Amino acid sequence: MFHGTSDTLQYTRQKQWGKRYEEQYFLCRYCHAPVSTHSVISGVQNRNHCPYCLWSRHVDHIRAGDRLSACKAIMQPIGLTIKRSQDKYGKTRLGELMIIHQCKECGKLSINRIAADDLAERLTEIFYASIRLERSLKDQLCANAIHLLEEDEWRLVVTRLHGISQN
Repeated sequence: MFHGTSDTLQYTRQKQWGKRYEEQYFLCRYCHAPVSTHSVISGVQNRNHCPYCLWSRHVDHIRAGDRLSACKAIMQPIGLTIKRSQDKYGKTRLGELMIIHQCKECGKLSINRIAADDLAERLTEIFYASIRLERSLKDQLCANAIHLLEEDEWRLVVTRLHGISQN
């Protein structure tokens, strides 16, 4: 049985042994596909993007999962980046592959973790499309300390998505 608003659907199922459990879904604002927010499926705790088209919704304001944004507009996937962190010795480490989104209403830029069920083919398309981004948008990303992966970093993308290195 489905119940809820148009933004969030809740599906209650009867398990074989009689216990009930609920799965949370939302409908993608871009492609209208139902998207599970269950962490076992997505591999992330705070999902706000569609695994099929990778469009998101501007729900977070300060940090991932806070859901404090008043904007609520759709966010376009515009590129990929790598999460960078420093180890205890100050050496920069390259972490996980991330999606860069830009809000279609207010222009805010954000980065989001890739979920386990995101389509690798779509992520690859976004990477190649980002090579042709306008200089002004690339400058804006740089000003926000977001490193857009460049064409010469395609091996890193393939390795992160598929676990293999391409020559």
